[in-house]
Amino acid sequence: MSRGSPFKSCSCRDENKNKIGAACPRLRRACGAWSATHGTWAYRIELPTQPDGKRWQLRRFGFATREAALVDRGRAQSLLELAGDDTTVGNDIARMLKDTKSGRPFPDRDCVVRRVRAGLVASAAMPLGDYLWQWHASRRKIQPTTLVSYETHIRVHLVPHLGHIPIDRLRVGHLQSMFDSISDRNLQIDIARCSDDVQVRASVRGVRRTGPATMQRIRATLRKALNDAVRTHRLIEFNPAAYVELPSVQAPRARVWTSAATQQWKETGLRPSSVMVWTPEQAGAFLDHVEDHDVFVYPIVALILHRGLRRGEALGLRDGDVDLEGRTVTITQQLTTVGYRPVIKTVKSYAGDRIIALDASTTTALRIYQERRERRRADAAWPKTGLFFVRPDGRQWHPEQVSDRFERLVAGSGLPPIRLHDLRHCAATFLKASGSDLKDIQEVLGLSSITVAANTYTSVVHELESERAKAEAASALVPRRSGAEVGTSARHPQEDDTGGPPGTRTPNLWIKSPQGAIDSNLNQRSHLRKRGLGSSTVYRRCLLGVRVLATCRYVERENPQFRLRRATAQLAETPRARAYGGAPSRVLLPRARSTCRARMRFELQKQRAAYA
Repeated sequence: MSRGSPFKSCSCRDENKNKIGAACPRLRRACGAWSATHGTWAYRIELPTQPDGKRWQLRRFGFATREAALVDRGRAQSLLELAGDDTTVGNDIARMLKDTKSGRPFPDRDCVVRRVRAGLVASAAMPLGDYLWQWHASRRKIQPTTLVSYETHIRVHLVPHLGHIPIDRLRVGHLQSMFDSISDRNLQIDIARCSDDVQVRASVRGVRRTGPATMQRIRATLRKALNDAVRTHRLIEFNPAAYVELPSVQAPRARVWTSAATQQWKETGLRPSSVMVWTPEQAGAFLDHVEDHDVFVYPIVALILHRGLRRGEALGLRDGDVDLEGRTVTITQQLTTVGYRPVIKTVKSYAGDRIIALDASTTTALRIYQERRERRRADAAWPKTGLFFVRPDGRQWHPEQVSDRFERLVAGSGLPPIRLHDLRHCAATFLKASGSDLKDIQEVLGLSSITVAANTYTSVVHELESERAKAEAASALVPRRSGAEVGTSARHPQEDDTGGPPGTRTPNLWIKSPQGAIDSNLNQRSHLRKRGLGSSTVYRRCLLGVRVLATCRYVERENPQFRLRRATAQLAETPRARAYGGAPSRVLLPRARSTCRARMRFELQKQRAAYA
């Protein structure tokens, strides 16, 4: 590799408009040195020989100074040194240098080092789409269903929106724009579905919306891929997928098909929630309907409803897993789908590998099914699948076939609709209502956490007598007045109180409403004047005045029919009032005033404390 020295070049042309190049007489001075005012600096270095034996050079022009050309030449040589004796890597780096246009910087040396160490092509920045497909092809130790989910996210969303962006230039804004586009597409689908034009509605028939939960899974797929790009392949230093903000997703809460909910569904066709649970009466009616119309699906539905198995767990049971004598079922595998292809694989989690007990009703249903199946198995053409639940012809069920039959049976029963998976919610709800604790529900359903059992798989069946009994027992713990009948509509004395806002319970008018208190006080004083009892007279009547004020604020409010004339007449007949003869007392006047003011301050403080 030649370490060519920097030289000068210009863009001058001759009479035929051809570039003169190095022959331009203005590039050098008379003494032979380079001109300081004409031309720009450039350099030329020899690149590794190509695989076909041809030589090629790297030429870079347009540098303002000789030192800038030397610095750029040093960067190119440091990148070429990364290849060492590996000619393949050397040619990749040489191609990368040749593809970099003059005036633009070379790729960062650290990025090229990471690509070389990862065994990737260093000639150009890898687009995100190419990396995602390479990453997907390298995934081996994951479940097939997860691999299919990754492929769907990459093919449908990530590559169309982000596949052209170089992986080292991917930013948070690119990802946010992708999710905004997905949201806009959802809005267009909703508008098209509500259109009056038949053709517009037909254009979105069968088109699925991308919900918030799917957006979260798309981001999770991209985050995992970019995490591997950071930690394993060393292609990038920053994972933008970890900083994208998406709306949070709340799992739908299971609701019960109560009488009110059922009536609303019949009138409007709307479901209160996407996850619905039958009442015991509805579940029993459905089992009766299935037993009469589909004897091969009936044991599957009964097992899921009573014991809460997943669809794949029930269909994946083998003959040896069902012990009807010991009334137990061992769950170790499941029959699920990858795409639409049915496959047998292990259970979903470690907690899913379990042994559950069977009730008498479910055991009877399984025994009757087994006898019916054995009678059909006598045929020589009966296939040997080893599975306990099979189709009437002996072949294994396709999981979607069972779901389709279940939906048809629900529609034919006239009951409010639920999904096949909602039978697990029914099982959890019935277990909870029968007295089982959350730990029992977790073990029966094979959940990995008791939190899932508490938040997802338990509902309250309001129409159960057991739940009403619990409510009555809780209500009975609260003591009430002896002999008082709960729920009576007796008229309370404070119902006529209009001195303050609703809900206030203090009788002090000055606390409730200042303006109302002033108006009420003026009215009371006018009443006193009409009866010959002015305010000065009240204060001079010592204890009698204090009692009259109290009567004005409390007694008359408690009973509107209680007149002030009657109150003052009764107070005037008290022994202590007769002792003073109703005459002013200079000795007791200061005491009466201080007592009245102290009493008012005490009432104010008490009512303010009650409000605080």
